[in-house]
Amino acid sequence: MARTTGPVLRTQRLVLEPIRRADSDDLFEAVVSQDSVMRWLATGRADSRAAARAMCDDHVAHWNRHGYGDFAVRDAATGAFLGRVGLRNRARHGVDIGFAVHPRAQGRGIAAEAGAACLDLAFRRLALPAVFAFVLPGNTASTAVLRRLGAQPDGTVESSGLQCLRYRFAPATSRRQVTQGSCTNLQLIHAPGPGSPTDRAALHDGLPDPFGVNELGLVWADKEHTLTAVSEGRPVASAGWLLRDMTFDGSPRRAAGLGGVLVHPVHRGRGIARTLISVAVEHARAAGAETMILLCRPALVPFYTDLGWRRLSVPVTAQQPGGARTLPLPTMTFDLTGLPAPTLSTDLQGLPF
Repeated sequence: MARTTGPVLRTQRLVLEPIRRADSDDLFEAVVSQDSVMRWLATGRADSRAAARAMCDDHVAHWNRHGYGDFAVRDAATGAFLGRVGLRNRARHGVDIGFAVHPRAQGRGIAAEAGAACLDLAFRRLALPAVFAFVLPGNTASTAVLRRLGAQPDGTVESSGLQCLRYRFAPATSRRQVTQGSCTNLQLIHAPGPGSPTDRAALHDGLPDPFGVNELGLVWADKEHTLTAVSEGRPVASAGWLLRDMTFDGSPRRAAGLGGVLVHPVHRGRGIARTLISVAVEHARAAGAETMILLCRPALVPFYTDLGWRRLSVPVTAQQPGGARTLPLPTMTFDLTGLPAPTLSTDLQGLPF
C-alpha cells in the first residue's frame, strides 16, 4: 500500500509522516508490544503484529476519509521510529489528539514536540475550531504533556467503553510552534459570510452552473460561514454553511445546512472536498448544531455516504418565494449528538442552502 497522501511535518528533532501499512512492524515494536504504553490507551492492550497491521489500515482509512490523521514519528537524524501521534475525528466527540511513544523516547519531550506540530496543523493549516484529548485517570505523564501544550480540563467522556478525562485545546490558547511541511501547502481559511465574490468566480471557472442545479429553479440562502481552501495564495475549493432551527418530524432541532461545496476542476481528485467537509462539520459542532444536513445531486450520494452521511427517506420541504416546496434533491444528514433520523418529514424552515 502506498503512503497516504498528506503533509510531512518537520520539527527541530522529528519528522512526522502519515502512517502507512508498511509502518506496522515499527508500530508493533514501538507501541503495540509495549505494555507500559498500551495500558494507557482507551483501545486497550494488544500484542500481535496482526493488531498493528489492523491499526495501520485504520489510520490509512482515516487519512483517506478526512485528509488528516495519525503520523509515524521518526528521529530526524537517525530515522528511528519513535511512536505515533495525530488527529482523530470521532463522529460523536469531534477531533482529538493522541500520542503513543516508545518507552526509550519518553522523558525527552518527544510527545510534546510532535503534539505541538499536530496542533499547528490543526489550527494554522486546517482551521479547526477546537481539538480535544482523552486521558485515562491516573495517566499523569500524558496529562502533563497536554497541560504543557496548553490544554484545559473539559469534563469527562466515554471512549471505547472507558470513562476518560477530557481536555480541550482552542486556537487562541494552544502553545503551538510553526512547522515546516512538504507534500502539500494547502491551507483552510474560515470566515463569516458567504465568501468573496472574486473567490467564487475563480472557483466557478467560467461554468454557468457549477453545481448542476440551475434547472431546478430554486432560490438559495446565503451562507453564514465559508471555509476556503487556498493553495499558493489562490482559492482551490470552498464550502459554506448556516445555522438554523429546523423541524424533524415536527420537532425543532438546531441544524447546520452545508452547501456550496466546490473544488476547482484542476484540483479535483486530491481529497480536498473530504477535508473541507470534515472541518466544516467540526465548526457546526462547535457552534451547537445537533445535526448537519445537505442537499446534493444523486450522483454525489455515494460520495457523502462514504463520508458517514445518511440519506433521508422522508419528504424535505423548504421555503421559496411562492411558498413551501418539497425539494427534488436527495437530502443527507450527519448526526452529531445521537438524535434519531426523521421518519415522517423534515422542514428546513427557510430557503435551501
